[in-house]
Amino acid sequence: MSAHPAPSWPERLARAWLTRGPLACALWPLSLLFGAVTALRRALYRSGLLKTHRLSVPLVVVGNLIAGGAGKTPTVIELVAQLRRRGYTPGIISRGYGGSATGPTEVTRASAATQSGDEPLLMHLRTGAPLVVGRDRVAAAAWLLRRHPDVDLIISDDGLQHLRLGRDAQVLVFDDRGAGNGWLLPAGPLREPIPTAVPARSLVLYNAAHASTPLPGARARRSLTGALPLDSWWRGEPASTESWTGLRGRPLIAAAGLARPERFFAMLRERGLTITPLPLPDHHDFAALPWPSSDTADVIVTEKDAIKLDPSRLGATRVWVAPLDFDLDAPFVDALTALLPPPVPRHGNSPA
Repeated sequence: MSAHPAPSWPERLARAWLTRGPLACALWPLSLLFGAVTALRRALYRSGLLKTHRLSVPLVVVGNLIAGGAGKTPTVIELVAQLRRRGYTPGIISRGYGGSATGPTEVTRASAATQSGDEPLLMHLRTGAPLVVGRDRVAAAAWLLRRHPDVDLIISDDGLQHLRLGRDAQVLVFDDRGAGNGWLLPAGPLREPIPTAVPARSLVLYNAAHASTPLPGARARRSLTGALPLDSWWRGEPASTESWTGLRGRPLIAAAGLARPERFFAMLRERGLTITPLPLPDHHDFAALPWPSSDTADVIVTEKDAIKLDPSRLGATRVWVAPLDFDLDAPFVDALTALLPPPVPRHGNSPA
């Protein structure tokens, strides 16, 4: 772990997206083609030649304009909790990135991350909300409503560019990268151009210390609430802030299969932990343990990675899980609910 391997192609590309360097410039002609195709697709939906499907319940899309993780998963988890407090019964739909499921598939505690994707399984475990994955999010939503007629609101994890799915509100999530170099894929990170103003029925949320684009928006406060053993995490036990005291002074390997693991490492150091960083590819499958099993005493991971670790595989190594929580200001949630019809008692929903 002391030697740093050469960056992979995705890592090189992610770095190139931050500036308009040689690699980004070489890819810029392809971004013009990408922009033309996406603009044509949006025009076809605006004209009605391609149909948008509306659900029988309100739908909120949580997405980002840039490729890579920006904080959608913890945003969805927190929104489920906040909207429940306001009387809604939310369900979740997701593409299920990294999983093998193609058609609508309901995620349960018994689901494998290899089938559902790691983030959908994590969202279901953290919220308990009904969750269905599928490439066709319209079909996934219909499936969810048929099986859970008490659900009166659906949150779509990602799907901002899934224009076939009609939505009542959107949350655009940015991290500290903002718009990167400002170019579209593949020369830059943008899936679509940054608008000059916040789109209608949309809110902007920054998973960053400060606003990283000119768009006005709220800021999510992220924190690691504590750490707990992997088997305790699987049992649903909460983490406590007192756990940091017991971990300080121990040599810890911090493993993170995230798009941007440096943020996780920095938050651990802010808690006073002594860590050896072990960055892994985003959505790393943990089919083999990435640390030396014979002489590794303590490892700390994110929940996204814990979802793929079985405590019985760890031998003498102690694995700790550090849950990441978002705190959203009440005015932001109030602004979101103002875009939605109020919750009403329901005796059943039609799928679409």
